Amino acid sequence: MMDLERVNEYMRRIEASEKETFKPVGSKLKVGLDLGTAFIVLVVLDEEDNPIACEKQAASVLRDGIVVDYTGALAIVRELKAKLEKRLGGRELINCAIAMPAGTESSMKTHSYVAEGAGFEVTNVLDEPTAANSIYQIENGVVVDIGGGTTGLAILRDRKVVQIEDEPTGGTHVSLVLAGNYHITFAEAEVIKQDYSKHREILPIVKAVVEKMASIVKKYVDPKQMDTLYLCGGTCCLTGIEQIFEKETGLTTIKPENPFLVTPAGIAINCVAG
Repeated sequence: MMDLERVNEYMRRIEASEKETFKPVGSKLKVGLDLGTAFIVLVVLDEEDNPIACEKQAASVLRDGIVVDYTGALAIVRELKAKLEKRLGGRELINCAIAMPAGTESSMKTHSYVAEGAGFEVTNVLDEPTAANSIYQIENGVVVDIGGGTTGLAILRDRKVVQIEDEPTGGTHVSLVLAGNYHITFAEAEVIKQDYSKHREILPIVKAVVEKMASIVKKYVDPKQMDTLYLCGGTCCLTGIEQIFEKETGLTTIKPENPFLVTPAGIAINCVAG
């Protein structure tokens, strides 16, 4: 089982590093670049994986894990990198790791080009659920990473990924349903979705979309072999999503306090710092 208290404490430090820059241990810095459908995130850790700094920006330069606006993605990553380097007293960030939604290895080159174009050297590439498990450290179970565009999952046995799957349906679909229901723009729906005080009101409206996400997981997971799901990704911030998953799949479903930054932090852990 995952040590939820350890994960929550670590994620609180990652969250705090958005506003406070911590002093690194050692001379090497590790960077995780998460090119998401809804957000682009950069996380900086020291060589002992202590959180140092984090920057993020809302973006619509990817669709279902695929870069559709290379110039826009490049501009955002350059800007975030410059912000972090300024916070670090002008220290240059060189090495980074990147991750793809499970099953979208075809987009690896484009992700790499964005990182390299921004001045990074890519030292590791992995899939997002595996990156998340660098934080969770589970031996047996299913890591479910729900981002803006897709629902991805990694089935783990003895800490090894034995199966990865990914299908469209994510936070973007939640926002589209909200926009249609309230007769508002997509941007306004995004704001409502990210307002925790509105979650109780919107959950019944988007329940069918969440059930679709759960059905994707249910399709690939045999309850006789796996009994626990571990949620991460920005869409999992939706209050009550874990109860819907548990009811639909029949599997115990665990979610940390802040599931949004789990994958970016896990990507950073996998960076090989020179």
